[in-house]
Amino acid sequence: MKNLVFLFGTAALICGVVAIASGTGDEGRMPDLDGAVAWLNSPPLSSKSLRGKVVLVNFWTYSCINSLRELPYMKAWAAKYKDAGLVVIGVHAPEFGFEKNPANVKNAVFDLKVAYPIPIDSNHSIWQAFRNEYWPADYFVDAKGRIRYHHFGEGEYVKSERVIQALLRENGAPGVDESLVRITAEGPEAPPGEDVRSPETYAGYARAENFASPERMSQDTRKTYSLPARPTLNQWGFGGSWKAGAESGTLESAPGKIVFRFHARDLHMVLGPAKNGRPVRFQVKLNGAAPGDDHGSDSGPDGTGEVREPRMYQIIRQKEPVKDTTFEIEFLDPGVEVFSFTFG
Repeated sequence: MKNLVFLFGTAALICGVVAIASGTGDEGRMPDLDGAVAWLNSPPLSSKSLRGKVVLVNFWTYSCINSLRELPYMKAWAAKYKDAGLVVIGVHAPEFGFEKNPANVKNAVFDLKVAYPIPIDSNHSIWQAFRNEYWPADYFVDAKGRIRYHHFGEGEYVKSERVIQALLRENGAPGVDESLVRITAEGPEAPPGEDVRSPETYAGYARAENFASPERMSQDTRKTYSLPARPTLNQWGFGGSWKAGAESGTLESAPGKIVFRFHARDLHMVLGPAKNGRPVRFQVKLNGAAPGDDHGSDSGPDGTGEVREPRMYQIIRQKEPVKDTTFEIEFLDPGVEVFSFTFG
Protein backbone atom coordinates (compact mmCIF):
# COMPACT_ATOMS: atom_id res chain seq x y z
CA MET A 1 0.00 0.00 0.00
CA LYS A 2 1.32 3.42 -0.87
CA ASN A 3 2.46 5.58 2.05
CA LEU A 4 0.77 8.97 2.21
CA VAL A 5 2.49 11.85 3.96
CA PHE A 6 1.25 15.28 4.96
CA LEU A 7 2.33 17.85 7.49
CA PHE A 8 0.78 18.43 10.90
CA GLY A 9 2.86 21.10 12.57
CA THR A 10 6.41 19.83 12.21
CA ALA A 11 5.66 16.10 12.06
CA ALA A 12 5.07 13.99 9.00
CA LEU A 13 2.03 11.80 9.56
CA ILE A 14 1.57 8.49 7.78
CA CYS A 15 -1.50 6.26 7.80
CA GLY A 16 -1.78 3.28 5.53
CA VAL A 17 1.45 1.44 6.25
CA VAL A 18 2.26 -2.21 6.81
CA ALA A 19 5.37 -3.07 8.85
CA ILE A 20 7.50 -0.23 7.54
CA ALA A 21 9.99 -0.03 10.41
CA SER A 22 10.96 -1.67 13.66
CA GLY A 23 13.89 -1.46 16.05
CA THR A 24 15.33 -2.80 19.28
CA GLY A 25 17.67 -1.53 21.97
CA ASP A 26 17.55 1.27 24.52
CA GLU A 27 15.80 4.11 22.73
CA GLY A 28 15.61 6.48 25.68
CA ARG A 29 13.21 7.22 28.46
CA MET A 30 9.48 7.00 27.88
CA PRO A 31 8.02 10.53 27.61
CA ASP A 32 5.26 11.46 30.01
CA LEU A 33 1.61 11.26 29.01
CA ASP A 34 0.70 14.92 29.60
CA GLY A 35 -1.64 16.81 27.31
CA ALA A 36 -4.54 14.40 26.81
CA VAL A 37 -7.89 16.21 26.81
CA ALA A 38 -9.51 13.23 28.59
CA TRP A 39 -8.87 9.60 29.55
CA LEU A 40 -11.17 6.64 28.96
CA ASN A 41 -11.20 3.38 30.94
CA SER A 42 -8.69 4.76 33.46
CA PRO A 43 -7.71 7.79 35.53
CA PRO A 44 -4.79 9.70 34.01
CA LEU A 45 -1.56 7.72 34.02
CA SER A 46 2.03 8.97 33.94
CA SER A 47 5.45 7.53 33.26
CA LYS A 48 6.11 7.77 37.01
CA SER A 49 2.93 5.90 38.01
CA LEU A 50 3.71 3.19 35.46
CA ARG A 51 7.20 2.51 36.77
CA GLY A 52 7.55 -1.17 37.60
CA LYS A 53 5.14 -2.15 34.80
CA VAL A 54 5.89 -3.22 31.26
CA VAL A 55 4.04 -0.74 29.03
CA LEU A 56 2.90 -0.95 25.42
CA VAL A 57 2.02 2.49 24.04
CA ASN A 58 -0.08 2.14 20.87
CA PHE A 59 -0.78 5.24 18.76
CA TRP A 60 -4.00 4.79 16.79
CA THR A 61 -7.01 6.61 15.41
CA TYR A 62 -10.41 5.07 14.98
CA SER A 63 -10.94 5.85 11.29
CA CYS A 64 -7.60 4.38 10.14
CA ILE A 65 -8.00 0.86 8.72
CA ASN A 66 -4.42 -0.03 9.67
CA SER A 67 -5.11 0.91 13.29
CA LEU A 68 -8.33 -1.09 13.30
CA ARG A 69 -6.66 -4.22 11.94
CA GLU A 70 -4.09 -4.06 14.76
CA LEU A 71 -6.72 -3.68 17.51
CA PRO A 72 -7.45 -7.42 17.96
CA TYR A 73 -3.82 -7.96 18.96
CA MET A 74 -3.81 -5.01 21.35
CA LYS A 75 -6.97 -6.28 23.03
CA ALA A 76 -5.68 -9.85 23.23
CA TRP A 77 -2.29 -8.87 24.67
CA ALA A 78 -3.87 -6.52 27.21
CA ALA A 79 -6.08 -9.34 28.49
CA LYS A 80 -3.50 -12.15 28.35
CA TYR A 81 -0.61 -10.36 30.08
CA LYS A 82 -2.41 -8.02 32.46
CA ASP A 83 -1.77 -10.19 35.52
CA ALA A 84 1.89 -10.58 34.51
CA GLY A 85 2.39 -6.81 34.66
CA LEU A 86 1.63 -5.47 31.16
CA VAL A 87 -0.25 -2.21 30.69
CA VAL A 88 -1.49 -1.39 27.17
CA ILE A 89 -2.19 2.30 26.57
CA GLY A 90 -4.00 3.26 23.36
CA VAL A 91 -3.12 6.89 22.62
CA HIS A 92 -5.89 8.13 20.35
CA ALA A 93 -4.31 10.76 18.09
CA PRO A 94 -6.74 12.07 15.44
CA GLU A 95 -6.20 12.25 11.69
CA PHE A 96 -9.46 14.04 10.82
CA GLY A 97 -11.21 16.88 12.61
CA PHE A 98 -14.18 14.80 13.81
CA GLU A 99 -11.77 12.46 15.64
CA LYS A 100 -10.76 15.31 17.96
CA ASN A 101 -14.23 15.24 19.55
CA PRO A 102 -14.04 13.25 22.83
CA ALA A 103 -17.65 12.11 22.46
CA ASN A 104 -16.90 10.57 19.07
CA VAL A 105 -13.83 8.82 20.46
CA LYS A 106 -15.81 7.55 23.46
CA ASN A 107 -18.49 6.10 21.17
CA ALA A 108 -15.86 4.44 18.97
CA VAL A 109 -14.03 2.92 21.94
CA PHE A 110 -17.33 1.50 23.21
CA ASP A 111 -18.33 0.12 19.80
CA LEU A 112 -14.88 -1.43 19.29
CA LYS A 113 -14.94 -2.98 22.79
CA VAL A 114 -11.60 -1.52 23.85
CA ALA A 115 -11.20 -1.89 27.62
CA TYR A 116 -7.60 -0.72 28.27
CA PRO A 117 -6.67 2.93 29.07
CA ILE A 118 -7.22 5.44 26.25
CA PRO A 119 -5.80 8.98 26.52
CA ILE A 120 -7.57 11.22 24.00
CA ASP A 121 -4.65 13.10 22.44
CA SER A 122 -6.70 15.56 20.40
CA ASN A 123 -3.91 18.15 20.31
CA HIS A 124 -1.17 15.62 19.44
CA SER A 125 0.68 16.48 22.66
CA ILE A 126 1.66 12.89 23.49
CA TRP A 127 2.29 12.19 19.79
CA GLN A 128 4.80 15.05 19.65
CA ALA A 129 6.45 14.02 22.94
CA PHE A 130 7.20 10.62 21.38
CA ARG A 131 8.18 12.29 18.07
CA ASN A 132 5.83 9.85 16.44
CA GLU A 133 4.97 9.91 12.71
CA TYR A 134 2.73 6.90 12.08
CA TRP A 135 -0.61 5.19 12.62
CA PRO A 136 -0.36 2.61 14.03
CA ALA A 137 2.86 2.92 16.04
CA ASP A 138 3.83 0.75 19.03
CA TYR A 139 6.41 1.55 21.69
CA PHE A 140 7.44 -1.18 24.16
CA VAL A 141 8.67 0.14 27.51
CA ASP A 142 10.46 -1.83 30.22
CA ALA A 143 9.76 -1.65 33.96
CA LYS A 144 12.45 1.02 34.37
CA GLY A 145 10.68 3.32 31.96
CA ARG A 146 13.03 2.80 28.99
CA ILE A 147 11.76 2.30 25.43
CA ARG A 148 13.26 -1.01 24.34
CA TYR A 149 11.51 -1.70 21.04
CA HIS A 150 9.27 0.06 18.53
CA HIS A 151 7.22 -1.03 15.55
CA PHE A 152 5.53 1.17 12.95
CA GLY A 153 2.64 -0.09 10.84
CA GLU A 154 0.84 -3.41 10.85
CA GLY A 155 2.38 -6.84 11.01
CA GLU A 156 5.27 -8.63 12.75
CA TYR A 157 2.91 -9.57 15.58
CA VAL A 158 4.92 -12.63 16.61
CA LYS A 159 8.04 -10.53 17.14
CA SER A 160 6.06 -7.92 19.10
CA GLU A 161 4.54 -10.55 21.39
CA ARG A 162 7.97 -12.11 21.99
CA VAL A 163 9.24 -8.68 23.05
CA ILE A 164 6.36 -8.39 25.54
CA GLN A 165 7.17 -11.81 26.98
CA ALA A 166 10.89 -11.02 27.25
CA LEU A 167 10.30 -7.71 29.04
CA LEU A 168 7.87 -9.37 31.47
CA ARG A 169 10.40 -12.12 32.28
CA GLU A 170 13.11 -9.49 32.68
CA ASN A 171 10.86 -7.79 35.23
CA GLY A 172 10.58 -11.01 37.23
CA ALA A 173 7.07 -12.04 36.23
CA PRO A 174 6.68 -15.73 37.11
CA GLY A 175 5.47 -18.31 34.61
CA VAL A 176 4.99 -16.03 31.59
CA ASP A 177 2.89 -17.93 29.05
CA GLU A 178 5.14 -18.36 26.00
CA SER A 179 2.33 -19.35 23.64
CA LEU A 180 1.11 -16.82 21.07
CA VAL A 181 -2.36 -15.34 20.90
CA ARG A 182 -4.65 -16.68 18.19
CA ILE A 183 -6.68 -13.97 16.51
CA THR A 184 -9.94 -14.32 14.62
CA ALA A 185 -11.46 -11.04 13.48
CA GLU A 186 -14.32 -10.02 11.22
CA GLY A 187 -15.31 -6.84 9.43
CA PRO A 188 -12.76 -4.01 9.31
CA GLU A 189 -10.57 -5.68 11.97
CA ALA A 190 -9.92 -8.72 9.77
CA PRO A 191 -6.44 -9.05 8.17
CA PRO A 192 -6.00 -7.41 4.75
CA GLY A 193 -6.23 -9.26 1.47
CA GLU A 194 -3.07 -10.31 -0.37
CA ASP A 195 -3.76 -8.48 -3.65
CA VAL A 196 -4.08 -4.74 -2.97
CA ARG A 197 -3.13 -2.36 -5.78
CA SER A 198 -5.08 0.73 -4.70
CA PRO A 199 -3.66 3.33 -2.27
CA GLU A 200 -5.38 5.29 0.45
CA THR A 201 -7.03 8.18 -1.39
CA TYR A 202 -8.31 11.45 0.07
CA ALA A 203 -11.37 13.40 -1.09
CA GLY A 204 -10.27 16.80 0.27
CA TYR A 205 -8.25 19.04 -2.03
CA ALA A 206 -5.26 19.23 0.36
CA ARG A 207 -4.29 15.62 -0.40
CA ALA A 208 -6.47 14.57 -3.34
CA GLU A 209 -4.78 12.44 -6.00
CA ASN A 210 -5.99 10.85 -9.26
CA PHE A 211 -9.13 13.01 -9.43
CA ALA A 212 -10.56 12.33 -12.90
CA SER A 213 -13.84 14.26 -13.26
CA PRO A 214 -13.74 16.41 -16.42
CA GLU A 215 -14.10 19.53 -14.26
CA ARG A 216 -11.10 20.63 -12.22
CA MET A 217 -11.58 20.32 -8.44
CA SER A 218 -12.38 23.73 -6.92
CA GLN A 219 -11.43 24.73 -3.40
CA ASP A 220 -14.11 25.57 -0.83
CA THR A 221 -16.65 26.35 -3.54
CA ARG A 222 -19.86 24.61 -4.56
CA LYS A 223 -19.47 23.15 -8.02
CA THR A 224 -21.27 20.69 -10.29
CA TYR A 225 -19.10 17.78 -11.40
CA SER A 226 -19.48 15.00 -13.97
CA LEU A 227 -18.41 11.42 -13.34
CA PRO A 228 -15.36 10.29 -15.34
CA ALA A 229 -16.65 8.19 -18.24
CA ARG A 230 -13.90 5.56 -18.28
CA PRO A 231 -11.73 5.84 -15.15
CA THR A 232 -8.50 3.87 -15.22
CA LEU A 233 -7.15 2.03 -12.17
CA ASN A 234 -7.16 4.26 -9.06
CA GLN A 235 -8.88 7.17 -10.77
CA TRP A 236 -12.01 8.59 -9.16
CA GLY A 237 -14.40 11.50 -9.48
CA PHE A 238 -17.49 13.33 -8.23
CA GLY A 239 -20.87 13.47 -9.91
CA GLY A 240 -23.37 16.16 -8.85
CA SER A 241 -23.06 19.25 -6.67
CA TRP A 242 -20.09 19.02 -4.28
CA LYS A 243 -18.01 21.39 -2.19
CA ALA A 244 -14.40 20.24 -1.83
CA GLY A 245 -12.84 21.30 1.46
CA ALA A 246 -9.27 20.77 2.57
CA GLU A 247 -9.92 17.40 4.22
CA SER A 248 -13.28 16.29 2.80
CA GLY A 249 -15.84 16.68 0.05
CA THR A 250 -19.42 17.62 1.04
CA LEU A 251 -22.51 16.86 -1.04
CA GLU A 252 -24.40 20.13 -1.40
CA SER A 253 -27.60 18.71 -2.92
CA ALA A 254 -28.88 15.19 -3.51
CA PRO A 255 -28.46 12.96 -5.29
CA GLY A 256 -24.70 12.87 -5.72
CA LYS A 257 -22.28 10.18 -6.83
CA ILE A 258 -18.66 9.10 -6.61
CA VAL A 259 -17.01 6.55 -8.88
CA PHE A 260 -13.68 4.81 -8.16
CA ARG A 261 -11.79 2.21 -10.22
CA PHE A 262 -9.95 0.02 -7.68
CA HIS A 263 -8.14 -3.29 -7.20
CA ALA A 264 -8.47 -4.82 -3.72
CA ARG A 265 -10.63 -7.24 -1.77
CA ASP A 266 -12.01 -4.53 0.53
CA LEU A 267 -13.10 -0.97 -0.10
CA HIS A 268 -13.68 1.30 2.91
CA MET A 269 -14.75 4.93 3.08
CA VAL A 270 -14.35 7.42 5.91
CA LEU A 271 -17.71 9.21 5.97
CA GLY A 272 -19.63 11.63 8.15
CA PRO A 273 -23.39 12.40 8.24
CA ALA A 274 -24.93 15.78 7.52
CA LYS A 275 -24.11 18.63 9.91
CA ASN A 276 -27.69 18.51 11.23
CA GLY A 277 -27.06 14.93 12.32
CA ARG A 278 -29.56 13.36 9.93
CA PRO A 279 -28.55 10.00 8.46
CA VAL A 280 -27.56 9.90 4.80
CA ARG A 281 -28.77 6.97 2.70
CA PHE A 282 -26.57 5.48 0.01
CA GLN A 283 -26.67 2.88 -2.76
CA VAL A 284 -23.54 1.19 -4.13
CA LYS A 285 -22.81 -0.76 -7.33
CA LEU A 286 -19.91 -2.84 -8.62
CA ASN A 287 -19.47 -2.73 -12.37
CA GLY A 288 -23.00 -1.36 -12.64
CA ALA A 289 -24.77 -3.99 -10.51
CA ALA A 290 -25.68 -4.50 -6.86
CA PRO A 291 -22.75 -6.03 -4.91
CA GLY A 292 -24.62 -9.15 -3.78
CA ASP A 293 -22.25 -11.39 -1.80
CA ASP A 294 -19.47 -8.82 -2.26
CA HIS A 295 -21.12 -6.30 0.07
CA GLY A 296 -19.29 -5.10 3.19
CA SER A 297 -20.33 -5.03 6.83
CA ASP A 298 -21.87 -1.55 6.37
CA SER A 299 -23.84 -2.26 3.19
CA GLY A 300 -26.41 -4.85 2.17
CA PRO A 301 -26.44 -7.28 -0.76
CA ASP A 302 -28.65 -4.78 -2.59
CA GLY A 303 -26.00 -2.10 -2.01
CA THR A 304 -27.98 0.01 0.44
CA GLY A 305 -26.70 1.54 3.66
CA GLU A 306 -26.73 4.64 5.85
CA VAL A 307 -24.16 7.06 7.22
CA ARG A 308 -25.16 7.75 10.83
CA GLU A 309 -21.93 8.77 12.58
CA PRO A 310 -18.48 9.90 11.46
CA ARG A 311 -16.25 6.83 11.10
CA MET A 312 -14.81 4.35 8.63
CA TYR A 313 -17.40 2.25 6.76
CA GLN A 314 -16.63 -1.11 5.16
CA ILE A 315 -18.58 -0.86 1.91
CA ILE A 316 -17.20 -3.75 -0.15
CA ARG A 317 -15.62 -7.13 0.68
CA GLN A 318 -15.12 -9.02 -2.57
CA LYS A 319 -14.73 -12.73 -3.00
CA GLU A 320 -11.57 -14.04 -4.63
CA PRO A 321 -10.11 -13.64 -7.15
CA VAL A 322 -9.71 -9.87 -7.02
CA LYS A 323 -9.70 -7.89 -10.27
CA ASP A 324 -9.97 -4.28 -11.41
CA THR A 325 -13.48 -3.14 -10.48
CA THR A 326 -15.50 0.04 -10.96
CA PHE A 327 -17.21 1.11 -7.74
CA GLU A 328 -20.05 3.62 -7.70
CA ILE A 329 -21.78 5.08 -4.66
CA GLU A 330 -24.86 7.29 -4.87
CA PHE A 331 -25.86 9.38 -1.85
CA LEU A 332 -29.60 9.93 -1.70
CA ASP A 333 -29.55 12.72 0.91
CA PRO A 334 -27.47 15.92 1.05
CA GLY A 335 -24.76 16.85 3.52
CA VAL A 336 -22.62 13.71 3.59
CA GLU A 337 -18.90 14.33 4.13
CA VAL A 338 -16.47 12.07 2.29
CA PHE A 339 -12.96 12.05 3.75
CA SER A 340 -11.07 9.14 2.22
CA PHE A 341 -11.00 5.70 0.62
CA THR A 342 -8.91 2.88 2.09
CA PHE A 343 -8.37 -0.63 0.79
CA GLY A 344 -7.43 -4.03 2.09
